[in-house]
Amino acid sequence: VICRSLANSNYGIKRKSPLQNLHLASRSIHHPYYPSSKFQRPPLRISIQQFSSLNRLPLRKTKLLNVKYGYQSYRNFWLARLASRLLKIRYLILGSAVGGGYTAKKTYDQWKDMMPDLDEYKWIVPDFIWELDEHIDFEKLIKALPDADDLAKLLPDFDKIGESFASLKGFFSPGSPGETAFRATDQGYDNDKQYKKGLLGELILLQQQIQQHEEEARRAAGQYNTGSYQQKRKVSDKEKIDQLQEELLRTQLKYQRMLERLEKENKELRKLVLQRDDKGIHQRKLKKSLIDMYSEVLDILSDYDASYNTQDHLPRVVVVGDQSAGKTSVLEMIAQARIFPRGSGEMMTRSPVKVTLSEGPHHVALFKDSSREFDLTKEEDLAALRNEIEIRMRNSVKEGCTVSTETISLSVKGPGLQRMVLVDLPGVISTVTSGMAPDTKETIFSISKAYMQNPNAIILCIQDGSVDAERSIVTDLVSQMDPQGKRTIFVLTKVDLAEKNVASPSRIQQIIEGKLFPMKALGYFAVVTGKGNSSESIESIKEYEEEFFQNSKLLKTCMLKAHQVTTKNLSLAVSDCFWKMVRESVEQQADAFKATRFNLETEWKNNYPRLRELDRNELFEKAKNEILDEVISLTQVTPKHWEEILQKTLWERVSTHVIENIYLPAAQTMNSGTFNTTVDIKLKQWTDKQLPNKAVEVAWETLQEEFSRFMTEQKGKEHDDIFDKLKQAVKEESIKRHKWNERAEDSLRVIQHNALEDRSISDKQQWDAAIHFMEETLQSRLKDTESVIEDMVGPDWKKRWIYWIGRTKEQNIRNETKNELEKLIKCNEEHAAYLANDEVTTVRKNLEARGITVDPCLIKDTWHQIYRRYFLKTALNHCNLCRRGFYYYQRHFVDSELECNDIVLFWRIQRMLAITANTLRQQLTNTEVRRLEKNVKEVLEDFAEDSEKKVKLLTGKRVQLAEDLKKVREIQEKLEAFIEALHQEK
Repeated sequence: VICRSLANSNYGIKRKSPLQNLHLASRSIHHPYYPSSKFQRPPLRISIQQFSSLNRLPLRKTKLLNVKYGYQSYRNFWLARLASRLLKIRYLILGSAVGGGYTAKKTYDQWKDMMPDLDEYKWIVPDFIWELDEHIDFEKLIKALPDADDLAKLLPDFDKIGESFASLKGFFSPGSPGETAFRATDQGYDNDKQYKKGLLGELILLQQQIQQHEEEARRAAGQYNTGSYQQKRKVSDKEKIDQLQEELLRTQLKYQRMLERLEKENKELRKLVLQRDDKGIHQRKLKKSLIDMYSEVLDILSDYDASYNTQDHLPRVVVVGDQSAGKTSVLEMIAQARIFPRGSGEMMTRSPVKVTLSEGPHHVALFKDSSREFDLTKEEDLAALRNEIEIRMRNSVKEGCTVSTETISLSVKGPGLQRMVLVDLPGVISTVTSGMAPDTKETIFSISKAYMQNPNAIILCIQDGSVDAERSIVTDLVSQMDPQGKRTIFVLTKVDLAEKNVASPSRIQQIIEGKLFPMKALGYFAVVTGKGNSSESIESIKEYEEEFFQNSKLLKTCMLKAHQVTTKNLSLAVSDCFWKMVRESVEQQADAFKATRFNLETEWKNNYPRLRELDRNELFEKAKNEILDEVISLTQVTPKHWEEILQKTLWERVSTHVIENIYLPAAQTMNSGTFNTTVDIKLKQWTDKQLPNKAVEVAWETLQEEFSRFMTEQKGKEHDDIFDKLKQAVKEESIKRHKWNERAEDSLRVIQHNALEDRSISDKQQWDAAIHFMEETLQSRLKDTESVIEDMVGPDWKKRWIYWIGRTKEQNIRNETKNELEKLIKCNEEHAAYLANDEVTTVRKNLEARGITVDPCLIKDTWHQIYRRYFLKTALNHCNLCRRGFYYYQRHFVDSELECNDIVLFWRIQRMLAITANTLRQQLTNTEVRRLEKNVKEVLEDFAEDSEKKVKLLTGKRVQLAEDLKKVREIQEKLEAFIEALHQEK
C-alpha cells in the first residue's frame, strides 16, 4: 500500500506526502533491476522557503520508481543519510549563488533606471570625440589605472548607504508624515510620468523600490524573529525626519552642483566646437531650435488682427502678481541674469515683456527687431539691456497713460536654461497714486485678463510671502480666470522674510498646501530671490537660497518638501507643464488657422478674381519701383524743354521788377547817356542782390513741377489708384529734404553779371528777336494796364448798352478825373511821369467847378495808370520805328535822330535769361535730378522700415485682406513646421 501511494504521488505539492512519515531507509530503496536510477529527495517545506532566492524557479515534477514489496536493505541506512546531507548542502550553495546573482542584477537595473537621462545633451559632444579610440591607445591607459585595492578605497561606504535606505523607508512608509507631505503637492498630476527626469523622479523611484523591499522583508519575517527585528528598527519619528531631511537636502545640493558643473563643461565644450567650426575644421549647420520656432509663431500672432475670429490660444507662461511681489526677480532667476530695470516700490514693468528662454552655448539676449546681442556675462551689457528695456517701455506708453498693451519681445539664450516662453505683465495695484493715469488700475486688470483668459496659458501666480495673505489682489483675479486650478502654478516669494516675520510657521504650510487661499493650483513652490539688494549677482542669490533652505526649519519640520523649493525646481516644473500644454493644444490651433486660411482665400477669389494677392509689403515694393521709374524719367527730359520752361518762368518772376524798377525809371531820362547809366546801375544792383536767388528758386520750383507731373500722371489702364497717397507722401517728403547747392548762386551771379554787361548785338536776327521780345512784354503790360483802368472807371458805353451794366459813384468820379488828365497829356505829350502840385490843384478845381469833389490822392493814383498807358503805347510805336534801326545801332546812333537804347536793354535781358536757363538746366540734369533721386530712395527706405507709415499710406479692403491672408498662411506654415519638429523630438 505504501509503495502504491508513493508511485501515484508527485513532488512539489503543498500537502504533506505520506513519504514523510516513513523511515529514512524506506525513502531510499534501491531496486536491483534498475541500478542506474536514484531516488530523488523532495525539498523541505518550511515557512521561509517561499522567500528564498529560488522561489521563482519552477519545480520539476518527477515520477517515483515502483518498489517491490519485501525488499529492505538495512545495511545502507548510513549511506543514505550521508547522501541526503551532501545533496542538501549542494542545493543550498547552488540556490544561494543563483539568487544572489539575480538580486544583484535587479539592483543594478534599478540603479540604472534612477540615473538622469542625458540623451538630450548628446548633441553637444562633437563627432571627433567618438573617434578618439582610433587615435588613443586605451590599453595603455587601462594599465596605468590603479589596482583593485586602491579602487576599493574610492568606493562609497555601503553601510552608510544602507542606513540611508532604511531612513528613506521609514519616511515613505504608509501613514508616515513624509508620505503625507510628499503627496500634498502632487494632487494635480495623474501619475509619476511627469517626473521621470530630475531629482523628483529619482525620489519616486526610490520610494517604489523601498516599498518593494519592505513587502519582501515583511513576508520574509513570517512567523519568527518578528519581535527582535522590530526592536532594532525602533527610532523616534523626530530623528528619522531630521535625518531624512538632511539627506534629501544634501542629495539635492549635490545634484544641483553636478548639473552646474556639467553646464560649465558644456559651455566650454560648445565654445571649443564653435571655434573649430570657425576655423573650418568641423563645420556643422545648426538648425533653428524648437523654442525659437514657437516664439516666432507667437510674435506673428501678437501682430495679427483677429478680425476673422481666429483667437490666439497657443500656450505661454503668463507671470502675474501684485506690484513689488517679486515677479521680475523670479523671471531673472529663471533667466539667470539681472535683465529687467528695477525700482524701489515704483512701477517698473509698464508693458508686457515676452521672454523666450532657450538653451545655447553663450549667455546672450537680443530683441526681436534688433540684431544687437547683449552679453549677459558682462555688467556693461546688462546695464545697456536694462536701459534699452526701460526706454522701449516708456516709448510704448502713449501720452496721458501709465501702462501700454504693446508687447516687447526679448530672447534669452544660455547654457542650462529651460526652454519656455514667459510673458511678464505689469503688477496688479489696488490704488492709483499721483502721477498715474486715472484708468491705470483698470488697464492693468484688462491686460492681465486678456492674457489669462487664453485656455492654454499657464498662469504663474507670484505672491509676496513677507506681507499678509489677506492683502493679496492677484489671487482673487487668478481664481476667477482659472477656478479649477488646472493651469496655475503658485509661487511664494521672500520666504526668508516670511519665516522671520510670520508668528505661526504653519501659516506658510497652509499656503503651500493650497489651504489658505480660495484659488487652486497644479503645484505650489517657495523661493528666495535675494536679500533685496539690486546689486546682487545671480550666483550669490543662488548660494543664499541654497543655504537658507538647507538650514530652514520649514524643511526640517516637513512644512515644505525638497521638490517645492528653489527657483531651479520651479523652472523645471514650469517648463514641463509648458511643453505638456504645447503638445496638447498646438495641433488644434493649426487646424483653426487652416480653416481661416480657406475662408480668406475664398473671399479673395470672389472679390478680386483677376488680381494677384499682394500684401502691404509687396504693394510697397511695386509702388517703389514705379516711383523710381518716374524719377528716372526726369533724366529723359530734353534740354530744350528744360530751357524753355526755365526761361519762361524766370521772366514771369522778374518781369515786373525789370519794367517798374529798371526800364520805366531809365526811360524818363532826357538823353541816351543818362538812360544807359541808369540801366547799368540798376542792373548791377539787381544782379548782386536778387537775380541769382530768384533764378535758383525758379529752377527748384520747375524741378518740383516736373517731378509732380511725372508722379501724378496716369498711365491708362495700368494706373492703380491705391498708390496715389503713397506717391504724394513720397513727393512731399523728398522735396522737403532736397536742398539746392548753396554754391550755385555764387557761380550763377558771375555768369549773369557778365551776360548783362554785353551790349553787342551781332546780327539783325538778334535785333529783331529783341524787338519782338520787347513788344510782347509791353503789350502784355499795356493789356494789364487797360484792365486796371477799366476797373477804375467802369464799363464803357458799349458794355453798358449790351450787358446793361452801370457805373458806381466812385467809378463816375474816376472817369471824370481820367478825362481831365487825358486833356492834360494831350496838351503836353512830353509830360513828365509825375504831376506837379499846381497841376493837381488845377485838375481838382476844374472838377469842383462841375460839382465833383475829388481827393488829391485819387488824382495821383489815376494819373499813374493814365500815364502808364500813354507811355506803353508810345514805347510800342517806338519799337516799330526801331525795326529799321539796326544799321544805326551798328554806327552807335551817330548822326541819327533815332535812338534804340531800350531795344538794347531788352536784348541784354533776353540774353541773360537764355544764359541763365542754360546754366540752370545743366545744374538740374547733372546734379539736382540725381540728388533728388537719391532723396527719393532714402525716403522710400525710411518708409519701408516704418510699418505705421505703410499702414497709413496703403489702405483699403484689398490691402487688409491680402495682409490677413499672408499672415494666416505664415502662421499655419510655421505651426506645421513646429509640429513636425515637435514630433521628431518625441
